Amino acid sequence: MREAYHDRLGELADHLADMCAMVGDAMERATTALLKTDLALAEQVISDDLKVDKARTSYEEEAYALLALQAPVATDLRTVLAVIHAAESLERMGDLALHVAKTRAAGIRIRCCRRRFGRTSSRWVWWRSRWRARPSRWLRTQDVELAKSVENDDDEMDNLHRELFTVLMDKNWPHSVAAAVDVTLLGRFYERFADHAVSVASARSSW
Repeated sequence: MREAYHDRLGELADHLADMCAMVGDAMERATTALLKTDLALAEQVISDDLKVDKARTSYEEEAYALLALQAPVATDLRTVLAVIHAAESLERMGDLALHVAKTRAAGIRIRCCRRRFGRTSSRWVWWRSRWRARPSRWLRTQDVELAKSVENDDDEMDNLHRELFTVLMDKNWPHSVAAAVDVTLLGRFYERFADHAVSVASARSSW
């Protein structure tokens, strides 16, 4: 019975890894849509967000079913609660990708600002690619060191976020106030995306 219980917990981990890949793909497509002003791609991200929402509901129901059908010991109870918390964070990450996709109308202004970002812009893309390249590895394993590395990547994103404000506050900022507002919001979306990634990694480390 306990073996079957732990097998179901393992299946939940795999499901969350799939969900993690979903939100990683969503942010990748949303960013591409933004920079290329690709309306069709942005609309795809927006419509696919419903799949992320449904995944969260499904996996939370599985977790609650485990609580109802079994009498988990303290360690197993923490694991199930961590699954529920991770699913919530992943759903919010999907929402942040959705917000980036909905900023597509500002794409032209954002592209005009990219050269102004300079090193910050290129490092931002580096961070996104680094996270996207391994969205589910640390959910499918118990690699604590890999989970900790996500925190290091979050520190990098925090640095990028601060640099972004330095660019925006420069007295020689050549673009409009509207462009500054768009960039500020986008910076917040990416920064929060990274924060939730750390939250998911922390939850997985407790399993």
